[in-house]
Amino acid sequence: MTPELQTPVPSPCISLCEMAPDTGLCRGCMRTIEEIVAWSRADDDYKRSVWAEIRRREATLEFK
Repeated sequence: MTPELQTPVPSPCISLCEMAPDTGLCRGCMRTIEEIVAWSRADDDYKRSVWAEIRRREATLEFK
């Protein structure tokens, strides 16, 4: 089952925490710092929207 469909929605964190200065995204989970900070208090709808954004980023961004 994909993370987006699970309840509760799991964190995308893979414990590889390094912010990329060119994109402002974590190289491990592809979230912004704002998304990371909000995660622990967010509801499942917000978390699913973040997962959707991560999927979009995975498809369109290339990390060096």
